Amino acid sequence: MRLLRLLLLLLASLSQAWAYSYLVIANTAAKSHFYVGQALAKGLVGAGHEVTMVSPFPQKKPLKNFVDVATPNVITAMEVHKARIFDVVKIPIVFRVPLMHAMGLKLTRTLLAEPAVQTLLAENRTFDAVLCEIFMNDAHYGFAEHFQAPLIAFSSFGASSWSNPLVGTPSPPSYVPHFLLQFSDHMSFFERAQNLIFTAFEYIYHTFFYLPQQEQIYKEYFPRNKQSFDEMRRNTALVLLNNHISLGFPRPYAPNMIEVGGMHINRKRQPLPQDIEDFIKGAKHGVIYFSMGSNLKSKDLPQEKRQAIIETFGKLKQRVLWKFEEPNLVGKPANVFISDWFPQDDILAHENVILFITHGGLLSTTESIYHGKPIVGIPIFGDQFVNMARAEQLGYGVTVAFDKLTAETFHNAINQILSDPRYAQQMREMSARFKDQHETPLERAVYWVEHVTRQKGAKYLRSASQDLNFIQYHNLDVFAMIVGGLISITFAVIYILAIVVRFIRRILQGKAGKVKKN
Repeated sequence: MRLLRLLLLLLASLSQAWAYSYLVIANTAAKSHFYVGQALAKGLVGAGHEVTMVSPFPQKKPLKNFVDVATPNVITAMEVHKARIFDVVKIPIVFRVPLMHAMGLKLTRTLLAEPAVQTLLAENRTFDAVLCEIFMNDAHYGFAEHFQAPLIAFSSFGASSWSNPLVGTPSPPSYVPHFLLQFSDHMSFFERAQNLIFTAFEYIYHTFFYLPQQEQIYKEYFPRNKQSFDEMRRNTALVLLNNHISLGFPRPYAPNMIEVGGMHINRKRQPLPQDIEDFIKGAKHGVIYFSMGSNLKSKDLPQEKRQAIIETFGKLKQRVLWKFEEPNLVGKPANVFISDWFPQDDILAHENVILFITHGGLLSTTESIYHGKPIVGIPIFGDQFVNMARAEQLGYGVTVAFDKLTAETFHNAINQILSDPRYAQQMREMSARFKDQHETPLERAVYWVEHVTRQKGAKYLRSASQDLNFIQYHNLDVFAMIVGGLISITFAVIYILAIVVRFIRRILQGKAGKVKKN
C-alpha cells in the first residue's frame, strides 16, 4: 500500500513537472477574435497546462487552471468603432486604413491601462510562453520579455502584412492578394497593379506612421524591457494562423508560421434549443441561416437594406433563421425566426440547413465549409472580401456587394445557390478536403505551443530574413552595385572610345596636313 502511494506521488510530481504556465492576450472586444484565443487557451488547459487569459470576456463558469484577467474598458473603447462600421464601408479602402490603425492604437493603450492588467504587470512572476493576438497591437508583444518568456503570436485570420514581418514570411504581391482586397491569387494585370500599389501604400503607412506610435506605447508601458521595439517584433518564436490550405490561397510560409484554422469548431454537435429545433425540422423546403457575425448587427443596417432583406425573405419558400438583435422586427415575414443569439456551429451542422448568408468572416466561412453549407456573402470590411473572392473562385459561394444590395440582387444570389446543385456539391468536396487532416487544428496548435516552450523559443526555426533590413532583404544594395557598376563601365568604355576617336582624328588630321604641304 505504501509503495502504491509513493508511485502515485511520483506520477503526480511528474505530471506537475510537465505542465506549463501560459499567458494569453486577446486584445479586442470582437467575439469572433476572442473565440479563436479562447479555443487555444482551453486546448492548453485540456492538455494539462495553466492559462491566464487577458480579455474583455471572462469565463461565465470558472474553469480549473484557467485564470481570467478582465478588461471591460476595451469593450467600451471598441463600441465606438463598431457603431460606425456601416458608415466606414462607404469610404474608399485607402481612407479606411488610418481609421483601422487608429482603432488598434486605442485598443492597445486601453488594455494596457486596465487596472487588472497593471496588477498583473506588477506581479513578480514568469510564464513559460506569452501568446498574443495579432490585431494592430504590436506594443502588447512586450508582455513576453516582461515575463521572461518566448513570444507566440496568433491571428484570427490568415497571413497578413501584420503577421508576416514577425517571422519573415514572404508575400509576393504578384500572386498573394493583400488581405484587405477582394482579389484571388490569379490576378489580371490591372489587379496586380492595384495589389502592388495598395500593398506599398499600406506598408509605408504601417511602417512610418503607425508603428512609431505603437513603439511609443511600448516604451511607456514596458520601460524595463531591454529589447528595442523592432527586436521584440523580430524575435517572435511562432505565429499561428486561423487558416488552412483548403480555405485560402496557396502561398509560402516561414517555418515558424503554422496553419491551425478551424480549432474553434465544435466537432460534436450539441442539441439545439427546442424552439429552434422545431422550426428547422418543420421546414419542408429547408432552412436558410442568416448572420452578420458578432461585430456587425443586423439592427444597425440602413433602413433600405433591411427592407430589401425583409422583402426577399418574404418571397422564399424556405424558412429563415435571422440573427437580429432586437426583439421586434417591423414587417417580419411569417417564415422568419429572429433572435439576438443562435448556436451557429450547431445550426450549420443540422442536415435541414441548406444555405448560410454571412458577412464572409473567416470563422463563419470556416464553419460553413466544415459543415458543407454553401454561402451567400455580404462582405463589409477586413478579410471578408478576400474570403468571398475565394468562395466565388472555387464555386461554393456568391458575393453581394453591400452598396449594390437590393431585393433583386439579394434574391438572385440566393436563387443562384439554391437552383444550382453544383454549389452544394463543391462545398461538400471542400468540406471533405478540410476534414482530411492527420490531426485536429487544435491538437496541432497545442503541439506547436508546447514544442516552442520545450525548445526555449525554438530559435532554429527563425528565418535569417529577420536579420535583414528592407534594402538588404530585397537585394536593393546588390542591384544598386550591379547597376552602378554597369553604368560606370559603360561610361568608362564611352570615355575611352572618345579618347581613341580623338586620338585617331588627330593622327588623320596630321597626315592630311602633310599631304597638303607636299
